[in-house]
Amino acid sequence: MGKKVFASVMLLMLAAVSCTTAADGTRKASKTGIGAGIGAAAGAAIGQIIGKDTKGTVIGTAAGTAVGAAIGNIFDRQEKALKEKLAGTGVEVKRTGEGEIKLTAPENITFDTNSYVVKPQFRKTLDSVAAVLKEYSDTHIVISGHTDNTGNDAINNPLSENRAAAVESYLAGKGVSSSRMTSAGYGSTQPIASNSTAGGRAQNRRVEIRIEAN
Repeated sequence: MGKKVFASVMLLMLAAVSCTTAADGTRKASKTGIGAGIGAAAGAAIGQIIGKDTKGTVIGTAAGTAVGAAIGNIFDRQEKALKEKLAGTGVEVKRTGEGEIKLTAPENITFDTNSYVVKPQFRKTLDSVAAVLKEYSDTHIVISGHTDNTGNDAINNPLSENRAAAVESYLAGKGVSSSRMTSAGYGSTQPIASNSTAGGRAQNRRVEIRIEAN
């Protein structure tokens, strides 16, 4: 009985392990196979712990392969749906891990300067995001707000927090469960470009939505 309980716990952990491989932005191969490979390796290790023999390894490998492949396939389809729905909106859709997708929305399409009221055109974009999130419901959603380094923390920190919270609230209003979402603001502490140029500062003023496998 102890081994069965341990197996159940480890297989749940395996699902997470199968999702954590960093994605190369230039890679074109399907990530489903990658997840299957990672799952197989982890499953084999678990099988050895449980069975301490070849049979345990085979069982663990098969289970791990199935888990990894299933997660990869789900995120392949979710990524495709998001790219189709968000094409031309200005939102970047990027696969950042086997079980993670990041959406990046710049300030110019999300909020007016120094405001955290969602722009009307961005509401339509979030409607599309919400539709996909509801279809693929077994995920956790992390929403983060970011600013450039203009101004000071007393302004930037609450602004970024309020923007992230506004996006979370809008998605919740469109039927995405609040229990799946968390939001936070990071002010100017996580730049993705240089703040020494206008173009760089524009990139840093953004909202990110990370979709992560449970």
